[in-house]
Amino acid sequence: MSLKKLNISFPATGCQKLIEVDDERKLRTFYEKRMATEVAADALGEEWKGYVVRISGGNDKQGFPMKQGVLTHGRVRLLLSKGHSCYRPRRTGERKRKSVRDCIVDANLSVLNLVIVKEGEKDIPGLTDTTVPRRLGPKRASRIRKLFNLSKEDDVRQYVVRKPLNKEGKKPRTKAPKIQCLVTPRVLQHKRRRIALKKQRTKKNKEEAAEYAKLLAKRMKEAKEKRQEQIAKRRRLSSLRASTSKSESSQK
Repeated sequence: MSLKKLNISFPATGCQKLIEVDDERKLRTFYEKRMATEVAADALGEEWKGYVVRISGGNDKQGFPMKQGVLTHGRVRLLLSKGHSCYRPRRTGERKRKSVRDCIVDANLSVLNLVIVKEGEKDIPGLTDTTVPRRLGPKRASRIRKLFNLSKEDDVRQYVVRKPLNKEGKKPRTKAPKIQCLVTPRVLQHKRRRIALKKQRTKKNKEEAAEYAKLLAKRMKEAKEKRQEQIAKRRRLSSLRASTSKSESSQK
């Protein structure tokens, strides 16, 4: 038993199609190719002429997935943690040893995942001729602007993708996500207030620092004058003692 199924997706239309290929000669063009390699799909048939696909992954007959970076043939058991492909942790800091396949395409795979990166001459039914609308649109204001090519003056709230909610016997209504990072007059007011408070704190700190420096200089001046007075007093006392002792010695 060899590779017979190709799971092909086209991101531009959002479509995905699973095709079965019975002729192994058509699939040999993918053998010994690694993940992320771009391959011309002309060998699949006349309708695929001009198409270029990228190998994005695959599964073997037991369901074990291909993992990028594993260059050994067959399966290996790797200790996977958060951030690794082929594993979703259920708890914080959890790691688990799981079986994954190598990233090289061979006949042991049951399905190969491909992504169309270049469109060919003819349309492929169910893949390039129809468009599946996005179920969820962007939520951040800057990404909504980027999607609809809006300027800063345009109101982003008018372009948010709304989800229709139609129930039998009830009035149809729509549901939209809360736009994040939306710059409103209230946000600008809060920003101005933060900046004003920051300026006030800076001014107050400068004034307090100036007052402290002034007080410190005054205290240091007073301490210096007091110390000089004490030195002068000691000098007067010492000179007085010297003069009295001199007079006593002269009388003797």
